[in-house]
Amino acid sequence: MHPHRAFIALAPFAAGLALLTGCGAPPQAAPTITGHENVKPANAKEQAGPAPRLVLTTDQGLLTLDAKTLQPVAEPVPLEGFIRVNPAGDGRHVLVSTERGFEAFDAGSWEFPHGDHSHFYTVPPRLTGAVFPAEHPGHVVSHGKTALFADGTGEITVFDPADLDPGSAANGQPASTKTRTPEPHHGVAVPLPDGGLLSTRSNGKERVGVTIHGQNGGETTSAENCPGTHGEAVAGNGAVVVGCSDGALVYHGGKLSKVQAPDAYGRIGNQSGSSNSPIVLGDYKVDRAAKLERPTRVSLIDTRDSSLKHVDLGTSYSFRSLGRGPAGEALVLGTDGRLHVIDPETGTVQHRIQVTPAWTEPEVWQEARPALYVDGATAYVSDPGTRKIHAVDLAAGQVAKTAGLPAAPNELTGISGRK
Repeated sequence: MHPHRAFIALAPFAAGLALLTGCGAPPQAAPTITGHENVKPANAKEQAGPAPRLVLTTDQGLLTLDAKTLQPVAEPVPLEGFIRVNPAGDGRHVLVSTERGFEAFDAGSWEFPHGDHSHFYTVPPRLTGAVFPAEHPGHVVSHGKTALFADGTGEITVFDPADLDPGSAANGQPASTKTRTPEPHHGVAVPLPDGGLLSTRSNGKERVGVTIHGQNGGETTSAENCPGTHGEAVAGNGAVVVGCSDGALVYHGGKLSKVQAPDAYGRIGNQSGSSNSPIVLGDYKVDRAAKLERPTRVSLIDTRDSSLKHVDLGTSYSFRSLGRGPAGEALVLGTDGRLHVIDPETGTVQHRIQVTPAWTEPEVWQEARPALYVDGATAYVSDPGTRKIHAVDLAAGQVAKTAGLPAAPNELTGISGRK
Protein backbone atom coordinates (compact mmCIF):
# COMPACT_ATOMS: atom_id res chain seq x y z
CA MET A 1 0.00 0.00 0.00
CA HIS A 2 1.27 3.47 -0.86
CA PRO A 3 2.52 5.22 2.31
CA HIS A 4 0.18 8.16 1.74
CA ARG A 5 -2.77 5.80 1.52
CA ALA A 6 -2.54 4.38 4.99
CA PHE A 7 -3.45 5.55 8.45
CA ILE A 8 -0.92 5.23 11.22
CA ALA A 9 -3.16 3.23 13.54
CA LEU A 10 -3.01 4.09 17.21
CA ALA A 11 -5.99 1.86 17.90
CA PRO A 12 -7.48 -0.45 15.26
CA PHE A 13 -11.04 -0.06 14.06
CA ALA A 14 -13.26 -3.02 14.82
CA ALA A 15 -16.96 -3.64 14.41
CA GLY A 16 -18.67 -0.85 16.26
CA LEU A 17 -15.28 0.87 16.84
CA ALA A 18 -13.50 -0.87 19.71
CA LEU A 19 -12.88 1.66 22.45
CA LEU A 20 -9.81 2.81 24.30
CA THR A 21 -9.87 4.55 27.65
CA GLY A 22 -10.63 8.25 27.23
CA CYS A 23 -8.20 10.97 28.25
CA GLY A 24 -8.49 14.01 30.49
CA ALA A 25 -9.25 14.99 34.04
CA PRO A 26 -12.16 13.21 35.75
CA PRO A 27 -15.47 15.08 35.55
CA GLN A 28 -17.25 16.38 38.59
CA ALA A 29 -19.25 13.87 40.57
CA ALA A 30 -22.58 12.96 38.98
CA PRO A 31 -25.43 10.65 39.93
CA THR A 32 -25.81 7.15 38.55
CA ILE A 33 -29.09 6.82 36.71
CA THR A 34 -30.77 3.58 37.75
CA GLY A 35 -34.37 4.66 38.07
CA HIS A 36 -36.86 7.49 37.99
CA GLU A 37 -36.12 8.57 41.55
CA ASN A 38 -32.45 9.46 41.06
CA VAL A 39 -32.31 10.68 37.49
CA LYS A 40 -31.35 14.24 38.35
CA PRO A 41 -28.67 16.00 40.39
CA ALA A 42 -29.80 17.86 43.51
CA ASN A 43 -29.42 21.25 41.78
CA ALA A 44 -31.43 20.28 38.66
CA LYS A 45 -34.79 21.79 37.84
CA GLU A 46 -37.41 19.83 35.95
CA GLN A 47 -38.87 21.67 32.95
CA ALA A 48 -42.23 21.28 31.19
CA GLY A 49 -40.50 20.45 27.91
CA PRO A 50 -37.20 20.76 26.04
CA ALA A 51 -35.15 23.78 27.12
CA PRO A 52 -32.79 24.64 24.23
CA ARG A 53 -29.80 26.84 24.98
CA LEU A 54 -27.35 28.95 23.01
CA VAL A 55 -23.61 29.11 23.69
CA LEU A 56 -21.61 32.14 22.55
CA THR A 57 -17.93 33.00 22.84
CA THR A 58 -17.10 36.48 24.14
CA ASP A 59 -14.07 38.20 25.65
CA GLN A 60 -15.60 37.27 29.03
CA GLY A 61 -15.65 33.55 28.20
CA LEU A 62 -18.55 31.23 27.38
CA LEU A 63 -21.98 32.85 27.64
CA THR A 64 -25.02 30.54 27.80
CA LEU A 65 -28.49 31.81 26.96
CA ASP A 66 -31.96 30.38 27.27
CA ALA A 67 -32.88 29.99 23.58
CA LYS A 68 -36.54 30.81 24.25
CA THR A 69 -36.04 34.01 26.25
CA LEU A 70 -32.55 34.92 24.92
CA GLN A 71 -31.53 35.73 28.50
CA PRO A 72 -28.34 34.48 30.21
CA VAL A 73 -28.90 31.42 32.39
CA ALA A 74 -25.72 32.08 34.41
CA GLU A 75 -22.63 34.25 34.54
CA PRO A 76 -20.12 33.60 31.73
CA VAL A 77 -17.70 30.71 32.28
CA PRO A 78 -14.25 32.36 32.07
CA LEU A 79 -11.84 31.12 29.39
CA GLU A 80 -8.83 32.98 28.07
CA GLY A 81 -7.63 33.27 24.50
CA PHE A 82 -9.38 32.62 21.21
CA ILE A 83 -11.84 29.77 21.70
CA ARG A 84 -14.14 27.94 19.30
CA VAL A 85 -17.36 26.02 19.94
CA ASN A 86 -19.16 23.15 18.22
CA PRO A 87 -22.09 20.92 19.19
CA ALA A 88 -20.85 17.62 20.64
CA GLY A 89 -23.69 15.65 19.06
CA ASP A 90 -25.77 14.63 22.09
CA GLY A 91 -28.13 17.61 22.37
CA ARG A 92 -26.57 18.66 25.68
CA HIS A 93 -22.82 19.28 25.41
CA VAL A 94 -20.62 21.63 23.41
CA LEU A 95 -16.97 20.98 22.59
CA VAL A 96 -14.70 23.97 23.17
CA SER A 97 -11.39 24.24 21.31
CA THR A 98 -8.74 25.56 23.69
CA GLU A 99 -4.98 25.33 24.18
CA ARG A 100 -5.57 22.02 25.97
CA GLY A 101 -7.52 20.43 23.13
CA PHE A 102 -11.26 19.79 22.89
CA GLU A 103 -12.92 20.44 26.27
CA ALA A 104 -16.46 19.29 27.09
CA PHE A 105 -18.89 21.99 28.18
CA ASP A 106 -22.21 20.97 29.68
CA ALA A 107 -24.73 23.55 28.48
CA GLY A 108 -26.99 22.24 31.22
CA SER A 109 -30.18 21.05 29.49
CA TRP A 110 -31.17 17.50 28.63
CA GLU A 111 -33.92 14.95 28.03
CA PHE A 112 -34.36 11.78 30.07
CA PRO A 113 -36.56 9.23 28.25
CA HIS A 114 -38.66 7.27 30.73
CA GLY A 115 -40.87 4.59 29.29
CA ASP A 116 -43.54 6.14 27.10
CA HIS A 117 -42.60 9.71 28.01
CA SER A 118 -39.62 11.94 28.74
CA HIS A 119 -38.52 14.28 31.50
CA PHE A 120 -36.52 17.45 30.83
CA TYR A 121 -34.02 18.98 33.24
CA THR A 122 -31.70 21.98 33.47
CA VAL A 123 -28.67 22.80 35.60
CA PRO A 124 -26.17 25.69 35.51
CA PRO A 125 -23.68 25.30 32.62
CA ARG A 126 -20.12 24.18 33.41
CA LEU A 127 -16.93 22.73 31.99
CA THR A 128 -17.13 19.05 32.91
CA GLY A 129 -13.40 18.38 33.15
CA ALA A 130 -13.45 15.95 30.22
CA VAL A 131 -10.71 16.87 27.75
CA PHE A 132 -9.62 15.30 24.47
CA PRO A 133 -5.99 16.47 24.17
CA ALA A 134 -5.15 17.80 20.71
CA GLU A 135 -2.41 19.89 19.14
CA HIS A 136 -4.15 22.66 17.20
CA PRO A 137 -7.71 21.37 17.62
CA GLY A 138 -9.67 21.82 14.39
CA HIS A 139 -12.92 20.46 13.00
CA VAL A 140 -15.59 18.68 15.04
CA VAL A 141 -18.03 16.46 13.12
CA SER A 142 -20.95 14.63 14.68
CA HIS A 143 -22.61 12.01 12.51
CA GLY A 144 -23.85 9.28 14.83
CA LYS A 145 -20.47 9.25 16.51
CA THR A 146 -18.29 12.34 16.88
CA ALA A 147 -14.90 12.83 15.22
CA LEU A 148 -12.27 15.36 16.30
CA PHE A 149 -9.36 16.37 14.06
CA ALA A 150 -6.08 17.70 15.48
CA ASP A 151 -4.41 19.76 12.75
CA GLY A 152 -0.99 19.72 14.40
CA THR A 153 -0.62 15.94 14.35
CA GLY A 154 -3.30 14.59 12.02
CA GLU A 155 -4.74 12.63 14.93
CA ILE A 156 -8.42 11.72 14.67
CA THR A 157 -10.39 10.91 17.83
CA VAL A 158 -13.77 9.18 17.54
CA PHE A 159 -16.18 8.66 20.43
CA ASP A 160 -19.84 8.17 21.25
CA PRO A 161 -21.27 11.55 22.35
CA ALA A 162 -23.81 9.75 24.57
CA ASP A 163 -20.87 8.89 26.83
CA LEU A 164 -20.52 12.58 27.74
CA ASP A 165 -23.68 12.12 29.82
CA PRO A 166 -22.67 12.05 33.50
CA GLY A 167 -25.26 9.32 33.99
CA SER A 168 -23.81 7.06 31.28
CA ALA A 169 -21.67 4.00 31.84
CA ALA A 170 -18.66 6.17 30.94
CA ASN A 171 -19.77 8.72 33.57
CA GLY A 172 -19.03 11.67 31.31
CA GLN A 173 -15.50 10.65 30.34
CA PRO A 174 -15.86 8.92 26.95
CA ALA A 175 -13.56 6.21 25.77
CA SER A 176 -12.35 6.75 22.20
CA THR A 177 -10.57 5.30 19.23
CA LYS A 178 -7.63 7.15 17.74
CA THR A 179 -6.08 7.05 14.30
CA ARG A 180 -3.62 9.36 12.58
CA THR A 181 -3.17 10.50 9.00
CA PRO A 182 0.36 10.10 7.58
CA GLU A 183 0.71 13.85 7.13
CA PRO A 184 -0.54 16.49 9.63
CA HIS A 185 -2.79 19.05 7.94
CA HIS A 186 -5.85 21.22 8.47
CA GLY A 187 -8.26 18.35 7.96
CA VAL A 188 -11.60 16.85 8.81
CA ALA A 189 -13.00 13.38 9.49
CA VAL A 190 -16.56 12.07 9.18
CA PRO A 191 -17.80 8.91 10.97
CA LEU A 192 -19.74 6.68 8.56
CA PRO A 193 -22.89 4.71 9.45
CA ASP A 194 -21.20 1.36 8.73
CA GLY A 195 -18.51 2.03 11.34
CA GLY A 196 -15.98 3.31 8.85
CA LEU A 197 -14.45 6.74 8.53
CA LEU A 198 -13.91 9.38 5.84
CA SER A 199 -10.91 11.65 6.29
CA THR A 200 -9.06 14.25 4.29
CA ARG A 201 -5.59 13.42 2.97
CA SER A 202 -2.47 15.45 2.29
CA ASN A 203 0.63 14.94 0.15
CA GLY A 204 2.74 16.70 2.75
CA LYS A 205 2.37 20.11 1.15
CA GLU A 206 -1.34 20.55 0.53
CA ARG A 207 -4.66 18.81 0.97
CA VAL A 208 -5.47 16.69 -2.08
CA GLY A 209 -8.52 14.53 -1.39
CA VAL A 210 -10.06 11.95 0.91
CA THR A 211 -9.58 8.40 2.15
CA ILE A 212 -12.37 5.99 3.08
CA HIS A 213 -11.62 3.40 5.76
CA GLY A 214 -13.75 0.44 6.70
CA GLN A 215 -14.62 -0.81 10.19
CA ASN A 216 -11.28 -2.58 10.53
CA GLY A 217 -9.27 0.50 9.59
CA GLY A 218 -8.31 -0.71 6.14
CA GLU A 219 -8.57 1.63 3.18
CA THR A 220 -11.52 0.84 0.91
CA THR A 221 -11.23 3.69 -1.59
CA SER A 222 -9.61 7.10 -1.98
CA ALA A 223 -9.35 10.09 -4.29
CA GLU A 224 -6.66 12.72 -4.89
CA ASN A 225 -8.58 14.91 -7.32
CA CYS A 226 -9.75 17.46 -4.75
CA PRO A 227 -7.13 20.21 -4.36
CA GLY A 228 -7.49 22.35 -1.24
CA THR A 229 -9.89 19.89 0.39
CA HIS A 230 -11.87 21.67 3.12
CA GLY A 231 -15.09 21.34 5.08
CA GLU A 232 -17.79 18.69 5.07
CA ALA A 233 -21.54 18.19 5.18
CA VAL A 234 -23.87 15.19 5.18
CA ALA A 235 -26.98 15.22 3.00
CA GLY A 236 -30.33 13.67 3.82
CA ASN A 237 -29.56 10.57 1.74
CA GLY A 238 -26.37 9.94 3.73
CA ALA A 239 -24.01 11.31 1.09
CA VAL A 240 -20.93 13.11 2.41
CA VAL A 241 -19.70 16.21 0.59
CA VAL A 242 -16.26 17.80 0.99
CA GLY A 243 -15.16 20.96 -0.77
CA CYS A 244 -12.32 21.45 -3.24
CA SER A 245 -10.74 24.49 -4.87
CA ASP A 246 -12.30 23.31 -8.14
CA GLY A 247 -15.67 21.98 -6.95
CA ALA A 248 -16.44 19.18 -4.51
CA LEU A 249 -16.28 15.44 -3.85
CA VAL A 250 -19.35 13.35 -3.05
CA TYR A 251 -19.10 10.00 -1.24
CA HIS A 252 -22.30 8.00 -1.58
CA GLY A 253 -23.11 4.32 -1.85
CA GLY A 254 -19.47 3.35 -1.44
CA LYS A 255 -18.34 5.48 -4.38
CA LEU A 256 -16.57 8.82 -4.76
CA SER A 257 -17.74 11.26 -7.43
CA LYS A 258 -16.23 14.58 -8.47
CA VAL A 259 -18.42 17.67 -8.83
CA GLN A 260 -16.50 19.87 -11.24
CA ALA A 261 -16.74 23.64 -10.86
CA PRO A 262 -17.35 25.59 -14.09
CA ASP A 263 -14.41 27.86 -13.22
CA ALA A 264 -10.75 26.77 -13.18
CA TYR A 265 -10.69 28.04 -9.60
CA GLY A 266 -14.12 27.53 -8.07
CA ARG A 267 -13.54 26.98 -4.38
CA ILE A 268 -16.10 25.41 -2.09
CA GLY A 269 -14.74 25.37 1.45
CA ASN A 270 -17.74 25.60 3.78
CA GLN A 271 -20.86 23.48 3.51
CA SER A 272 -24.17 22.89 5.31
CA GLY A 273 -26.31 19.77 5.00
CA SER A 274 -29.84 18.85 5.99
CA SER A 275 -31.47 15.54 6.92
CA ASN A 276 -34.41 16.68 4.78
CA SER A 277 -32.56 17.36 1.54
CA PRO A 278 -30.18 15.53 -0.81
CA ILE A 279 -28.70 18.91 -1.73
CA VAL A 280 -25.81 20.47 0.18
CA LEU A 281 -25.36 24.23 0.49
CA GLY A 282 -21.84 25.57 0.00
CA ASP A 283 -19.98 28.82 -0.49
CA TYR A 284 -18.29 29.62 -3.81
CA LYS A 285 -15.16 31.68 -4.51
CA VAL A 286 -13.41 32.34 -7.83
CA ASP A 287 -10.50 34.71 -7.05
CA ARG A 288 -7.46 32.63 -6.14
CA ALA A 289 -5.32 35.74 -5.52
CA ALA A 290 -7.75 37.54 -3.21
CA LYS A 291 -6.64 38.08 0.36
CA LEU A 292 -10.32 38.08 1.28
CA GLU A 293 -12.85 37.44 -1.44
CA ARG A 294 -16.38 38.58 -0.69
CA PRO A 295 -18.45 36.31 -2.95
CA THR A 296 -22.10 36.89 -3.75
CA ARG A 297 -22.82 33.42 -5.16
CA VAL A 298 -23.46 30.24 -3.19
CA SER A 299 -23.39 26.67 -4.49
CA LEU A 300 -26.05 23.96 -4.34
CA ILE A 301 -24.49 20.49 -4.69
CA ASP A 302 -26.99 17.80 -5.68
CA THR A 303 -25.68 14.48 -4.31
CA ARG A 304 -28.14 12.49 -6.45
CA ASP A 305 -26.28 13.24 -9.66
CA SER A 306 -23.17 15.12 -8.44
CA SER A 307 -24.28 18.31 -10.16
CA LEU A 308 -23.68 21.93 -9.17
CA LYS A 309 -25.93 24.98 -9.33
CA HIS A 310 -25.16 28.57 -8.34
CA VAL A 311 -27.40 31.19 -6.76
CA ASP A 312 -26.38 34.85 -6.85
CA LEU A 313 -27.68 36.62 -3.73
CA GLY A 314 -26.61 40.10 -4.75
CA THR A 315 -24.77 40.45 -1.44
CA SER A 316 -21.71 38.88 0.15
CA TYR A 317 -21.63 36.61 3.20
CA SER A 318 -19.06 34.90 5.45
CA PHE A 319 -18.11 31.37 6.49
CA ARG A 320 -20.41 31.72 9.51
CA SER A 321 -23.40 32.55 7.31
CA LEU A 322 -24.61 29.13 6.15
CA GLY A 323 -27.43 27.06 7.66
CA ARG A 324 -30.46 24.92 6.88
CA GLY A 325 -34.14 25.26 7.74
CA PRO A 326 -36.51 22.58 9.06
CA ALA A 327 -37.65 21.48 5.57
CA GLY A 328 -34.15 21.63 4.11
CA GLU A 329 -34.30 25.29 3.07
CA ALA A 330 -30.87 26.76 2.34
CA LEU A 331 -30.21 29.74 4.61
CA VAL A 332 -27.56 32.40 4.03
CA LEU A 333 -26.96 35.41 6.26
CA GLY A 334 -25.87 38.22 3.95
CA THR A 335 -23.77 41.27 4.72
CA ASP A 336 -26.88 43.24 3.77
CA GLY A 337 -28.23 42.10 7.15
CA ARG A 338 -30.85 39.85 5.59
CA LEU A 339 -31.39 36.12 5.96
CA HIS A 340 -31.83 34.72 2.46
CA VAL A 341 -34.09 31.65 2.30
CA ILE A 342 -33.45 29.50 -0.78
CA ASP A 343 -35.38 26.57 -2.23
CA PRO A 344 -32.51 24.09 -2.78
CA GLU A 345 -34.31 22.22 -5.57
CA THR A 346 -34.92 25.26 -7.77
CA GLY A 347 -32.31 27.70 -6.48
CA THR A 348 -35.04 30.32 -6.05
CA VAL A 349 -34.68 32.85 -3.24
CA GLN A 350 -38.06 32.52 -1.52
CA HIS A 351 -37.69 35.10 1.24
CA ARG A 352 -35.30 37.78 2.44
CA ILE A 353 -35.73 38.53 6.14
CA GLN A 354 -34.14 41.68 7.53
CA VAL A 355 -32.35 40.79 10.77
CA THR A 356 -29.37 43.10 11.41
CA PRO A 357 -27.96 46.32 10.00
CA ALA A 358 -25.64 45.89 7.01
CA TRP A 359 -22.15 44.73 8.04
CA THR A 360 -18.70 44.19 6.56
CA GLU A 361 -16.79 40.94 6.89
CA PRO A 362 -13.47 41.55 8.71
CA GLU A 363 -10.27 40.47 6.96
CA VAL A 364 -9.01 38.43 9.93
CA TRP A 365 -11.09 35.26 10.23
CA GLN A 366 -10.86 35.17 14.03
CA GLU A 367 -12.48 38.58 14.35
CA ALA A 368 -16.15 38.71 15.27
CA ARG A 369 -18.86 39.04 12.65
CA PRO A 370 -22.58 38.10 12.66
CA ALA A 371 -23.07 34.35 12.93
CA LEU A 372 -25.97 32.01 12.15
CA TYR A 373 -27.16 28.97 14.14
CA VAL A 374 -30.38 27.08 13.41
CA ASP A 375 -32.44 24.86 15.71
CA GLY A 376 -35.61 23.54 14.10
CA ALA A 377 -37.81 26.36 12.82
CA THR A 378 -35.81 29.09 14.58
CA ALA A 379 -32.69 30.75 13.20
CA TYR A 380 -30.50 32.60 15.68
CA VAL A 381 -28.30 35.47 14.52
CA SER A 382 -25.68 37.10 16.72
CA ASP A 383 -24.53 40.65 15.99
CA PRO A 384 -21.28 41.80 17.63
CA GLY A 385 -21.68 45.32 16.25
CA THR A 386 -24.84 45.99 18.25
CA ARG A 387 -24.23 43.36 20.98
CA LYS A 388 -27.56 41.72 20.22
CA ILE A 389 -28.96 38.28 19.55
CA HIS A 390 -31.98 37.74 17.30
CA ALA A 391 -34.38 34.79 17.04
CA VAL A 392 -35.94 34.48 13.58
CA ASP A 393 -39.21 32.60 13.12
CA LEU A 394 -38.62 30.91 9.77
CA ALA A 395 -42.27 29.95 9.30
CA ALA A 396 -43.45 33.52 9.86
CA GLY A 397 -40.51 35.01 7.97
CA GLN A 398 -39.69 37.61 10.61
CA VAL A 399 -37.64 38.34 13.71
CA ALA A 400 -39.58 37.01 16.69
CA LYS A 401 -37.37 38.21 19.52
CA THR A 402 -34.27 40.36 20.10
CA ALA A 403 -32.16 40.74 23.23
CA GLY A 404 -29.10 42.70 24.27
CA LEU A 405 -25.92 40.90 25.31
CA PRO A 406 -23.45 41.76 28.09
CA ALA A 407 -20.50 41.45 25.69
CA ALA A 408 -19.89 41.32 21.96
CA PRO A 409 -20.40 37.75 20.69
CA ASN A 410 -18.03 35.97 18.33
CA GLU A 411 -18.86 32.31 17.71
CA LEU A 412 -22.37 30.95 18.18
CA THR A 413 -23.73 27.44 18.61
CA GLY A 414 -26.34 25.73 20.74
CA ILE A 415 -27.94 22.58 22.10
CA SER A 416 -31.49 21.34 21.65
CA GLY A 417 -31.97 19.87 25.12
CA ARG A 418 -33.31 16.78 23.36
CA LYS A 419 -31.87 13.36 22.64
